[in-house]
Amino acid sequence: MSGTLFRLAAFTDDPSGGNPAGVWLGEALPDPAEMQRIAAEVGYSETAFIAPAEGERRIVRYYSPQAEVSFCGHATVASGVQMGRLSGAGTYLLETAVGEVMVTVNQVEEEWQASLVSVTPEFRPAEPALVEEVRELLGWQAEELDLEIPPARAYAGAWHLVLACKTEQRLARLEYDFERLKALMLREGLTTLQLVWRESEARFHARDPFPVGGVVEDPATGAAAAALGGYLRDAGLLQAPAQLTILQGEAMGRPSRLQVDIPLSGGIVVTGQAVSLEA
Repeated sequence: MSGTLFRLAAFTDDPSGGNPAGVWLGEALPDPAEMQRIAAEVGYSETAFIAPAEGERRIVRYYSPQAEVSFCGHATVASGVQMGRLSGAGTYLLETAVGEVMVTVNQVEEEWQASLVSVTPEFRPAEPALVEEVRELLGWQAEELDLEIPPARAYAGAWHLVLACKTEQRLARLEYDFERLKALMLREGLTTLQLVWRESEARFHARDPFPVGGVVEDPATGAAAAALGGYLRDAGLLQAPAQLTILQGEAMGRPSRLQVDIPLSGGIVVTGQAVSLEA
């Protein structure tokens, strides 16, 4: 199946930062085995496959190097920017495996940015046994958890386990057994861990282990950012409407900045820039 592959970094204006994503555009999607082969060859945490190559409504599927992913925020932002470059600023409707996601693309001071509106978020409290198991794999002590943001399963297109810690120093240390955490997350249907430290009411720092995709850590995770925003709103942990900034990728040397707008109801808006990784 013929198409064109682009490489971008999302949630940054610097090619050395952000989260790299592949964006494949063609008139029809390749078959799943071919999409998986291409994603593994690209090697980024996700590659988005979009068809058709023109039009306001398109189909998208997301693949990590090891498996299909139900939804990916950073690849959606990268896709929005690439569609904007090729087809112009405006609003695009992406038909994902989990529902329709609207992406608005524009230029701000000559830099391209995209805003996605997630599917309706969900959350439920995390089971104590799951929290203990994950905490032990991460080497976190129970007293290091920030229980003002209780552990939760959160969803905005994919499921994530939200764990908040009390200090920046705790978040800065990330070590875990890759295969054991991968097996646990596959068992529990989790895409990433959304590990966060709340610097202030409107500013968070995040790290996202992603072993189910074959990636130790994700430098920017738009789907998890949307899930976190929905959880904080629906659990009454902030007053909507609200806007958050999430800083991620700093410890990896790929700093990323995600803007999360939380309306009174409905989907969560995640905004970021994206830049080309190709000459």
